[in-house]
Amino acid sequence: MDTSKEHYPPNELGTAQPAAQMSAGRYIATRFSTLKPPMAKVSNPIRLLRLLNFQQWMFFLVAFCAWSWDAFDFFTVSLTVEDLAESFGKTKTDITWGITLVLMLRSVGSIIFGLAADRYGRKWPFVINNVLFIVLELGTGFCSSYKSFLAVRALFGIAMGGLYGNAAATALEDCPEEARGLISGMLQQGYAFGYLLATVFARAFVNTVGHGWRPLFWFGAGPPVLIIAFRLCLPETQAYLERKRIREETPNAAKVFLNEGKVALKKHWLLLIYMVLLMAGFNFMSHGSQDLYPTMLSNQYNFSADAVTVTQVVANLGAICGGTIIGYCSSIFGRRFSIIVISIVGGALLYPYTYTSSTKIIAAAFFEQFCVQGAWGVIPIHLMELSPGSFRTFVVGTSYQLGNLVSSASSTIESTIGERFPLPNKGSVKRYQYGKVICIFMGCVYVYVIILTLVGPEFRGRSMDVHADGDMAEAAGHREKRESADGKDLGRGEGIERV
Repeated sequence: MDTSKEHYPPNELGTAQPAAQMSAGRYIATRFSTLKPPMAKVSNPIRLLRLLNFQQWMFFLVAFCAWSWDAFDFFTVSLTVEDLAESFGKTKTDITWGITLVLMLRSVGSIIFGLAADRYGRKWPFVINNVLFIVLELGTGFCSSYKSFLAVRALFGIAMGGLYGNAAATALEDCPEEARGLISGMLQQGYAFGYLLATVFARAFVNTVGHGWRPLFWFGAGPPVLIIAFRLCLPETQAYLERKRIREETPNAAKVFLNEGKVALKKHWLLLIYMVLLMAGFNFMSHGSQDLYPTMLSNQYNFSADAVTVTQVVANLGAICGGTIIGYCSSIFGRRFSIIVISIVGGALLYPYTYTSSTKIIAAAFFEQFCVQGAWGVIPIHLMELSPGSFRTFVVGTSYQLGNLVSSASSTIESTIGERFPLPNKGSVKRYQYGKVICIFMGCVYVYVIILTLVGPEFRGRSMDVHADGDMAEAAGHREKRESADGKDLGRGEGIERV
């Protein structure tokens, strides 16, 4: 990947090595040496949290709430597969296409809303996203046929796709550099928190208050109203406002924005492809370990609805702990090192996670999701640091959602393969060895993630200040000014990797 005009921090010889001078062979040779933990001195978590001012906390909270409810909305289908199948007269595999469609079309939303957020600001695309959540969640609850269900969920996928990149940018752009690892881990756990909420409210509303599965979706349309009101009370991020100011200093701000896109694609196309491939692995990891897991518990191991709920809640508590702790640790040990180590541990736990038939599986579920979401806890800040500054929302959101697209059929794949390993029926209920499939599938995914993380770059500590963005300077026609300032800016971490 072209990193001309960017710099490495001082190496062991006390000099700085320009990234442009690194050959492909040298890059490959440093993949293991750069894994050495930097053992950076990081304050304790409480002190890091106190670094955030009131506005930064509000940005984090609104992003966390929106990301949590995004996850809630997604998992409402995963948790009601059997009820939806019965209601529409379809198989469970047919219903999982509702999950697959959402995952496939989220990349469309990430492109539309990501470009809008990078061009016009984070605020209004965020609000429009949540308005669509309200409309489409209500629509899902009123679907009367399988075709209408698939159509509404497809539209929902577009709406859901636009949120992740915006939430990450809102929470992390203005965040103090030292606290980013911890805040990244906390933000990502909105996903697990949303899953936990979906599990609890599914137990509260599905088949308990009338109308079967529908009240869960109607309820899901309510909280986005509060999230919209919350976001309307907040301004744009300071990082975006500064970038907007520089664009508007030129005669044609739209032309500068287009130039930023050309520069980003020209210089970082290989990095963008890498990020999509990495996110494919991560999305296979999360969906492969979670989407069919409740079905495995109830179908293969005959868990009651209450036992499934308790197991899922404990698993998501493990996920929340893992994401927060490993996100924090990534600031000490490095992003890549943290992902690789926790993935190895997660792989070692797959057997008890899928082959324990008693309630003791709760412990395995806690620690497996600790590992899965522990690795994910590093991702928001890792993607933000890898992304070109001018298209941060677009690149983070689109790489994540294109990864979702690649992994969109994970639950359908597991369900289809699982049906090739039948177990004795329980009455009229057909049973399958879903645990075996999940275990093998996840083992392959962990190997893939470890390899991709090993070969990839790491820009830990990269400045998100527009004045440290060489791409912006080039697009705005200030390259000479930028180059003269580069010598003073080595410590800011722009486009650097530890060597």
